[in-house]
Amino acid sequence: MKQIIICSLALTATAGTFLLVGGCPAPSRRKPVLVDQQDESIKLALKFTPAESTTYRVVLETGKRVQWEGQAPRPKGFKGGHSSNKMEMTFSQRIEKVGEQGNAVARITIEGLKYATTIIDKSVLDFDSTKEKDESHLLNKLIGQNYTIEITPSGQVSRVVDANDALAAVSGNETAVALLSAQAIKQRHTIPALPATGENQLQSGDNWSNIKSVSFDMMGAKSFERIYTLGRIEDAAGHRIAIVKMEAVPSAEKAKESHKEQAATDSFSSMFDNTEDYMGELKFDLTEGKVTQYNENLVVRWLIVNPNPKDDEPPAALRMTATRLFNIERID
Repeated sequence: MKQIIICSLALTATAGTFLLVGGCPAPSRRKPVLVDQQDESIKLALKFTPAESTTYRVVLETGKRVQWEGQAPRPKGFKGGHSSNKMEMTFSQRIEKVGEQGNAVARITIEGLKYATTIIDKSVLDFDSTKEKDESHLLNKLIGQNYTIEITPSGQVSRVVDANDALAAVSGNETAVALLSAQAIKQRHTIPALPATGENQLQSGDNWSNIKSVSFDMMGAKSFERIYTLGRIEDAAGHRIAIVKMEAVPSAEKAKESHKEQAATDSFSSMFDNTEDYMGELKFDLTEGKVTQYNENLVVRWLIVNPNPKDDEPPAALRMTATRLFNIERID
């Protein structure tokens, strides 16, 4: 039996903060209603239609913060502070053709770009294509450029078909060229939350997983198993929206592969206690077969404390935090 719940729950996300807000809809506003369909099977896969165009905004951000805490003198040469790199791109995706296996060739057009880099609390790059002051910036040559990719129904970028014209237009700018590398293109257009082809017929409560490895420079690498669970289905303005939650746990699957890499850092990183939080959420439009929004946020913290300082010095602690943020949302 289908059950309609008029008082809805909505999950909102800010950078690293997830809030669950509940309540009945106000009379003048339309709210999604929750549909309890425990026995219903849905297909969680992208749908492609030739000549169809959709606009998205994607944000990728990495950050690192190092802090010295306590009254003890800082070690000689110690430099704390915050460093980060943030890229925000608005792009249109036009489906050129769909193959027999369901893969789509999509033409990507860059419509807007923001790029900011901070090194030890100092801004070294702050570009925004919407600002008049940045019209002559070399990164502004990316606006209007196109490249072509192949996307699978499971949200994977199987290959970068062609980015030669865009690369030629920004030749000489290291940052722009890096944004057009095959690795960078695949990273911003892949939807990791979708299940593999052949495993995408799901019911509420079903889960699936994949492995993600992340490097933290001198602190070594960590592998996580990202576990996705299909939750509720919302009915909003005639569209059925599937909500998928992601929670990640440390994984030992790639421990042997990364043993050599870890050997150089273990003696240092083993001095620290560490904790991590890694979660995310997918909102998927089942009616159109498109991603409405997907975000994931990883925060890793390391802490080393000197509880027994010499010569009656006050205790001190070194705290390090690393963040990784990915967010993509449909904006048209």
